[in-house]
Amino acid sequence: MKNLKKILFVVALGLGMFATSCSNDDNEGETIVPLQGKYNLSKQGIVAPDGSEQLVDAPENASGCNRDYLELKLSNTAVIGDYDGANCALVETTGTYVRSHNDLTLVIGGVTTTSDIMNLTNKELKIKDKTTGIITVYTR
Repeated sequence: MKNLKKILFVVALGLGMFATSCSNDDNEGETIVPLQGKYNLSKQGIVAPDGSEQLVDAPENASGCNRDYLELKLSNTAVIGDYDGANCALVETTGTYVRSHNDLTLVIGGVTTTSDIMNLTNKELKIKDKTTGIITVYTR
């Protein structure tokens, strides 16, 4: 009986140490949701002087067409899908992306943009361009 109590004590102690060693402090505020996926362009806007976000439906989405999209692949390939024109023709432009902590850098068509990842969930990617301050919201 004493051996069983010792074994249970050691197991409980080990589980307690394991649980306390697995904290979120190591990720420096990053989310653990994977960045890779296909995101539909949803909203765009700015942060107003009072600190509130002013977001509207993305004007790039052509009326009557599927929504434009951003696809981030495991191979660090980025694809921008743009539906345009009267027949909603899809034009895809391929480039690369790099994530460093909560920064997302896209290189598409020779143009480099770096954005802060404001929110990343299983349903949403919200980024803010570091140069222009424009907020873009994508949904999965």
